[in-house]
Amino acid sequence: MLKNAFLLLFLISTGLSSRAQAPSADSVYNQYLDFNLARLQGEQDKILELGENILPYADKLPEKARINFYFSVGKMYEDDDQHNKALPYYEKVAAAVPDYYVVHRALGYLYLEKAEAIENKLKTPSSDSTLTRQLTADYTATVRKALPHLEKAQACDPSDETLAIIKTLYKNIRDDAGLNSLDTGLKELSKNCIDILTDK
Repeated sequence: MLKNAFLLLFLISTGLSSRAQAPSADSVYNQYLDFNLARLQGEQDKILELGENILPYADKLPEKARINFYFSVGKMYEDDDQHNKALPYYEKVAAAVPDYYVVHRALGYLYLEKAEAIENKLKTPSSDSTLTRQLTADYTATVRKALPHLEKAQACDPSDETLAIIKTLYKNIRDDAGLNSLDTGLKELSKNCIDILTDK
């Protein structure tokens, strides 16, 4: 009997402590507001801690606030030179709001950075033809990830520098068809452009 009473007490206390640990939606939203305030005030030392504290509970934020938060987390990690951590959050935003070209610019340049790192390895002479083939395949795959994002950014916010990069990338992977259809593609992509995310 005593054993059952202890078991019951244990189960109740475990249930209460797990409920106490999970913050309410209001609490998470208040943390999100604190995170945004820290970003606005440039409090770099607080931003990372506040953002990472919210991440496990981000699903409790309203949908638009969550998308905005994910973009801010991507930027937080990018500013902290944690580019691999930034990518998945930027990708979530691009999937949720495909016409938000600001996130496409961020993704395009992050993938471009990866492509350039692979390209630098390719420039190092190597007698290992298997390695060279693998690096070439990795470079092409990474460029193909960068291009759609760079093109959306270019279509919505034209830049001579971005356009030159896009053309160079197509030439580097020997994609004449992509290069030849670039103008048409950019015109199509420019029809729907969003430059600001809102929580409402």
